[in-house]
Amino acid sequence: MDLRDHVRMLILHWLGVLIIVALVVAGASAYTFTRTKIYAAEATGFVNTGGSTNAALGSVGDELSKSRATSYVSIAKSRAVAQQVVDDLGLDTDPSTLVGDISVEQPLDTVLIQITARESSPEGAQELADAWVEALATQVKKLEDPNGAERVGTPRVQVYGAAALPSSPVSPKPLRNLVLALLLGLALGYGYALLRHNLDRRLRTPQVVQDRFDVAVMGSVPMAGVLGHEPGERAELALEVGDGAQRQREAAEAFRKLRTNLIFMEVDNPPRVIVVTSPQPGDGKSTVAANLAAAVAVSGQPVILVDGDLRRPTVGGSFQVDQEIGLTDVLVGRLKPWEALQPSAVSDNLQVMSAGRIPPNPSELLGSQAMKSLLAELSSKAMVIVDAPPLLPVTDAAILTAAADGALVVISAGRTLDAELSQALGHLASVNGRALGIIMNKSSRRTTGGYYYYESSYYGTDDDKKATRKRAGRRSSPKRSRGRSKA
Repeated sequence: MDLRDHVRMLILHWLGVLIIVALVVAGASAYTFTRTKIYAAEATGFVNTGGSTNAALGSVGDELSKSRATSYVSIAKSRAVAQQVVDDLGLDTDPSTLVGDISVEQPLDTVLIQITARESSPEGAQELADAWVEALATQVKKLEDPNGAERVGTPRVQVYGAAALPSSPVSPKPLRNLVLALLLGLALGYGYALLRHNLDRRLRTPQVVQDRFDVAVMGSVPMAGVLGHEPGERAELALEVGDGAQRQREAAEAFRKLRTNLIFMEVDNPPRVIVVTSPQPGDGKSTVAANLAAAVAVSGQPVILVDGDLRRPTVGGSFQVDQEIGLTDVLVGRLKPWEALQPSAVSDNLQVMSAGRIPPNPSELLGSQAMKSLLAELSSKAMVIVDAPPLLPVTDAAILTAAADGALVVISAGRTLDAELSQALGHLASVNGRALGIIMNKSSRRTTGGYYYYESSYYGTDDDKKATRKRAGRRSSPKRSRGRSKA
C-alpha cells in the first residue's frame, strides 16, 4: 500500500476513526479534569561540618558532608522524620502515607538535599516542605550529636532555601494529557481502519478488481439521480439530461467512454452481441444496459436492446413500450423477430424487444436453438445488447453468454464482495462464456474511499448534443422520479 492507499483507507473509515479519537480524548478529558489538583513546593537543606580556617580540614569536612548527604536522603524518607512533621503540624495523617507525598534527592557532587512536597493546596505544599527540612535537621542532630556537645566537625543539616508558594499545579497537566490522548486515539483509529481494510472484502476500486481477477474494468459509472426510477416507470437516461447537474453529466460521459471502450476492444472484430449481467440483483445491470444502448444509438450505430430477463423483466416498462409482445413470442414462433421490435423515443437507431409474457421455463427458452438463431439474425443488422438476469441466483445469464460474444458484468462499487464476483465469473467460465469486462456502478467518493474522480463532461460530441436537442423538441420530458431502480 502506498500513501494514497493509506489516505483512502482512512477516508473510507473516517467515521469509525473519528469516534475512536473522540472517545479516547473524551476519556482523557474526564480523567484530567476530575482529578484533584496537586501543587509542589521545594525546600533545600545544606549539610556542613562547621567552619574551619584550616584548608586541609575544610576539604576533609566538605567530603564528609557530601558523604553524609547521601545517607541523609534515606533518613529524610524515614518514618521518624514523617512522625515529627505530623507532630509539628498537627496533621491527622498516617506517617507512612505522608512519606508518599515527599520526594528527596541530592544533586550530584553537592552537599544539598532537595525536598519536594506535594499537596492539594499551594499553602499546604509550602508548609509541608519547610517542616520536612526542619524535621530532617532535628533527626540528624539526634543521630550525629546525641549529647548536644556541638563539636566542630560534627555534620548537621541547616535550612538553605525555604519553599516558595507554588503558583500553578504540577498535576494534572491538561495540555500534555490531551495531546497524548489525541495521538493515542489517532493510532488506535488507524489500527481500526487497517483492520477493517484487511477484513473488508468489498470491491471498491478498479485497480483492486483488475489485480484480483485479471479482468479489465471497462468503465466506472457514478451515482446520479437521473439513473434512478421506480419499477414500471419510464427510465430517464443519462444522455437525455442535456445541461443537467454535474453528477448527471458525469454519468453521461461515463456511458460514452464505455461505448468507446467497446468499439475499440477489437477494432477488426468488435463484439456484436453483448450480455449485460451482474452477480446479484440490485447492482444496476438493467440501468447500465439501457444507458449503454442509448449511448451506442446516439453515436449513429443501430442497436437493439433485448430484455433477456424472463423472470423480472424491466426493459419494457423503462422504455414505455408494449410489454405483451416480445422475446418469448419470437422464441415460441408466435411472431417474427422484426414484428417484436418496437421503436424507442430515445433515438431512431434504438429498437427495443421487451420480454413478453413470462414463461414457466425461462432457462430452457434462453438456451434453445431458437434463441441462438434470433441473436445471430438480430446481430446481422445491429449491435445487440441483452439485459440478462443476475448470475448467482439463476443460470440464465451464463446460458445467454454462451450464445453471445461476451458479457459485461456490472458490480456495485463498495457493495459487491470479491467472492460474489469470483463466483459470477466462474459461472461464465463453466459454460465457456467470455467476460468482456467489469463495469463498476454506483461509484462515489463515499463507496470508494475518495478514489472516484470524474472530470466535467464537456467532452460530449456535437452529435450527442444535437441528438439530445432533437429529442427534447420532439417530445415532452416525463416527470423525473427520485426512486432507484432495483434491477
